[in-house]
Amino acid sequence: MKKWFLLNALLLSSAGAMAQNLDPSTLPAPVQGIAKQGITIIKKFDAPGGMTGYLGKYQDMGVTIYLTPDGKHAVSGYLYDARGTNLSEQVINHELYTPAGREMWKKMASAPWIADGSAQAPHIIYVFADPFCPYCHTFWQRARPWVEAGKVQIRTLLVGVIKPESAGYAAAIMASKDPAKTWHDFEQSNGKLKITPSARASADQAAAIKTNTELMDALGASGTPAIYYMTKDQVLQQEVGLPEEEKMPVIMGDK
Repeated sequence: MKKWFLLNALLLSSAGAMAQNLDPSTLPAPVQGIAKQGITIIKKFDAPGGMTGYLGKYQDMGVTIYLTPDGKHAVSGYLYDARGTNLSEQVINHELYTPAGREMWKKMASAPWIADGSAQAPHIIYVFADPFCPYCHTFWQRARPWVEAGKVQIRTLLVGVIKPESAGYAAAIMASKDPAKTWHDFEQSNGKLKITPSARASADQAAAIKTNTELMDALGASGTPAIYYMTKDQVLQQEVGLPEEEKMPVIMGDK
């Protein structure tokens, strides 16, 4: 399954929880007939050609249904214009995936993260990272030009997923006197700086790591680094694993 599809599937689940579904009994008979196949109808929208559109969800997919002007027939599927533009996809993205992505962005913003870079940076990236993840160290190194230029702030959400001691290591970093400096020094050393888990890591830090790990799971990330950023159109994007170097300008907001 492609990364974007998995993310959209998870966002659709979130969107379904946020949306108020239409009462099936109020729907036109042809739309009711399609809904009986397991489609949940979320809202009605204006459609071209005198049709009425209905937005729904089926398993891990957004669905559009179009009621003919006479109200006697309904078609489920994608609607295209003369230029080949997928009008249905635009509706699904605008009404479901984009709002749900923004809600997930808020959840990451309220999670316990470590700031790397200027608070005034115009572009923000959230990264789920494990202290024992070599690809996290490489991504951190590759991001230095943007961070040090004040263009990007990376917000690291430490997790414990690679080794049994990962969570303790991450909690010890969070419990240090200056977590941002400790993480910076640790990444700068390419993970070679010794961090000693100790009693300083309280239940609060352990809970923070658990919260971040659960949030990463909820976003469907199967490994680290799990990178999240917004496009200029405020659409949430996901990159799991070490990105190719040519993808870095996109992630860093240059493109």
